[in-house]
Amino acid sequence: MEPTDLNSNRTDDDESHPTARRIQRLSLHLTPVPRPLDRTHPELQALTCASRAAKLEVDTKSLIVCMRGKHRDVQEKVFEFFNSRPELQTPVEISKDDHRELCMRQLVALVREAGIKPFRYVAEDPAKYFAILEAVGSVDMSLGIKMGVQYSLWGGTVLNLGTKKHKAKYYDGIDNLEYPGCFAMTELHHGSNVQGIQTVATFDPITDEFIIDTPNDGAIKWWIGNAAVHGKFASVFAKLMLPTHDTKGVSDMGVHAFIVPIRDLKTHETLPGIEIHDCGHKIGLNGVDNGALRFCSVRIPRDNLLNRFGDVARDGKYTSSLPSINKRFAATLGELVGGRVGLAYSSVSVLKVAATIAIRYSLLRQQFGPPKQPEVSILDYQSQQHKLMPMLASTYAFHFATLHLVETYSEMKKSHDEQLVGDVHALSAGLKAYVTSYTAKSLSICREACGGHGYAAVNRFGSLRNDHDIFQTFEGDNTVLLQQVAADLLKQYKEKFRGGTLAVTWNYLRESMNTYLSQPNPVTARWESEDHLRDPKFQLDAFRYRTSRLLQSVAVRLNKHSKTLGSFGAWNRCLNHLLTLAESHIESVILAKLIENVKSCPDASSRAALKLVCDLYALDRIWNDIGTYRNVDYVAPNKAKAIHKLAEYLSFQVRNIAGDLVDAFDLPDYVTRAPIAMKSEAYSQYTQYVGF
Repeated sequence: MEPTDLNSNRTDDDESHPTARRIQRLSLHLTPVPRPLDRTHPELQALTCASRAAKLEVDTKSLIVCMRGKHRDVQEKVFEFFNSRPELQTPVEISKDDHRELCMRQLVALVREAGIKPFRYVAEDPAKYFAILEAVGSVDMSLGIKMGVQYSLWGGTVLNLGTKKHKAKYYDGIDNLEYPGCFAMTELHHGSNVQGIQTVATFDPITDEFIIDTPNDGAIKWWIGNAAVHGKFASVFAKLMLPTHDTKGVSDMGVHAFIVPIRDLKTHETLPGIEIHDCGHKIGLNGVDNGALRFCSVRIPRDNLLNRFGDVARDGKYTSSLPSINKRFAATLGELVGGRVGLAYSSVSVLKVAATIAIRYSLLRQQFGPPKQPEVSILDYQSQQHKLMPMLASTYAFHFATLHLVETYSEMKKSHDEQLVGDVHALSAGLKAYVTSYTAKSLSICREACGGHGYAAVNRFGSLRNDHDIFQTFEGDNTVLLQQVAADLLKQYKEKFRGGTLAVTWNYLRESMNTYLSQPNPVTARWESEDHLRDPKFQLDAFRYRTSRLLQSVAVRLNKHSKTLGSFGAWNRCLNHLLTLAESHIESVILAKLIENVKSCPDASSRAALKLVCDLYALDRIWNDIGTYRNVDYVAPNKAKAIHKLAEYLSFQVRNIAGDLVDAFDLPDYVTRAPIAMKSEAYSQYTQYVGF
């Protein structure tokens, strides 16, 4: 239909028919009235012809190969196993207690019947472990978290913080689930501030034991996965107290981890001195049995100290290769960074599922249309494209960024390279915070984009949203993690002016800061051709310029405020600025990885699709923060308009291949399993579910 002016064809008859007026307005929404264009810029004229642009042909099979990880075979094994076992599939309606028991049966069946044993890969091949975790979480997010508690957290502390004697004693039991365990770090009064935990482990040199105590209610271990029902052991984080001969009586050696049995291996009865309570029904993840633990003079052998970074001899003498409490604490938490890596990676998987359901529904669903013509797909409406197409582009960007994180983490575990350790720590903190926050917001957008049908539990958005929500909190609160990223950036900023070596992730700062400290180029600020705006160099330079500007300005502010408020007060005064800086940096890293993967994609068709996705991701982000670029004249007004128009055009182009793009996620029907997302028998399955 050719666009018409809203008032040009209006008649008195139209005025008396609200329905006709509404259809006319919606048709204009679908094909907007073109605004007068400057004839000196033909590339802008082309943007109004989006509906007539040729659709990019995508070879979905080649794109799947480009997207597929190295360990797709084991993922397919997981999917096939659960698809063949209906009794192990989680129903839409299930009670908390039944869900917990089902979750345990699912995990036991995966390990003992399907023969998939994730624990061996935690240290040997982390990339394969995370691939299994992604697949398992797609089956049921509660199952993914329960598996993570058993192998990443409880098992991970034994592997990463213990020594040979601990691995020899506990490895097989953890691997085959005879020793289900917990990770007891968080307390009622302390979550993010782990150094502030109050549980104590006091060494008794007479009996050669540690005594684990909960000194007050605030020190009760809280939200401990596997504790309420299934756990038999816990890796308990507590302050190690050694007796001294001075007036203090004890010396605090800092936070250490201890293996504490909590239930009898044969009878499953709670052991003496231990209280276990159920944290009850949660917003989501009710297949995970979170509990609370209190210890009352619980004695454990000295050997139960996980002593990789600090040990206590029979005579009570403490030894460590690390000279201070802070260094030991940093080393301890550094070994547990894999949890953040897994959450970032798994969050992208959740986003893929939600985007697939919402986009397939939007392609199938038809509402309104031009007068006397068939209804159109709701994904043809610009508003629906605005909701879902930048999200789809972001999903691709996050996929490659988190895949890079997993690969870097795997390399770090093998090489133990100190520079990689620092790089992974900051990158995992930033990506976990940024990706999980974005996914949480996107889940609500996907639900809304599917209208009333999105509210049906069978169509999955409710469970996905509720189960994923806590990803923003555990393994590090997102706001706290972004502050860690900002602190690292400021540290690197100081190194730049001292002439030191920058960590790999921050290499771009050296050149970018030099560019920032000079004035924006008034000529390039006005360039607005499509070729220029789609040039990855322009896009990446813009992202990095923004990060450098934020970094330099917050450094100046912190220096100013610290003189009157002190370092803590200055940090708090600039906190929102610091969070914006961290997010900007992570966006730069994500875009850089996406550009790299576009260039390295061997198939021309897939490369063209990824380039389109990359351009939309970059220009949408630039437009969303256009005020920053305009304030410093990095982008002139006419260029800002061109960016907006091109982003809208690219969004339409992505819409044309949206079905191919979500198909390339290669998610089996069992994973998406929402009736409104089924390609053929959507409504027949949906109506059957409600009883027709």
